[in-house]
Amino acid sequence: MDETVSEVKKIITARKPTQHVVINAGKINLMKKNEALRNIVNNCPLINADGSSIVLAGKILGHPITERVTGIDLMDRLLKEASEESYSLFLLGATEEVVQEVKRIIQVRYPAAKVVGCRNGYFDRNDSLLVAREIKKSQADILFVAFSSPEKEFWINQHLEAMNVPFVMGVGGSFDVMAGKTTRAPKLFQKMGCEWLWRFLQEPRRMFKRYFIGNFEFMKHVLKEKCGAK
Repeated sequence: MDETVSEVKKIITARKPTQHVVINAGKINLMKKNEALRNIVNNCPLINADGSSIVLAGKILGHPITERVTGIDLMDRLLKEASEESYSLFLLGATEEVVQEVKRIIQVRYPAAKVVGCRNGYFDRNDSLLVAREIKKSQADILFVAFSSPEKEFWINQHLEAMNVPFVMGVGGSFDVMAGKTTRAPKLFQKMGCEWLWRFLQEPRRMFKRYFIGNFEFMKHVLKEKCGAK
């Protein structure tokens, strides 16, 4: 986490538009099927292991990862840094009610962080360039994009230069958690690397394919890599 924050600060100082991504088992599965997504992720200068499955895979494949850095934890840490360093923020995504509540919470918890713009995610995607120009005009240092995967990866990649924001991060459902619309797993589940199990217990029918079939598919990819298979 500390290393990541240090790199983000360097990126903001350099003012070069940079896309950040986190990876988990589900995203790896998507990348195996989608070459365009794979290229976007592999070309990102800063990548974190969001899922404990990635940390485990790193150990199995002989590429140990220091620690899991989840998107929501990194966002929270960067909000603290934004308050200390007076970074400006733009919030994009979720419903109007949620994004406005996130803005309010940030202004209360992190008063020195400047929210220079916010917009819900329910805009016509044909207007994406106009939204990108609005973001550029804000001169934000950090942009949080609360779209789902893989839309956020594609959208950020497509409009990165037009937005001209130094650090752009996809945060998925983190706005919903911060606003209290959804709940995150208890600390015990987080420490055990079992947040996926908590989500499954909340919505077993919807999450069964993603977590049980998806995790099995991921482990097949890991074992193939371990054995040197293509």
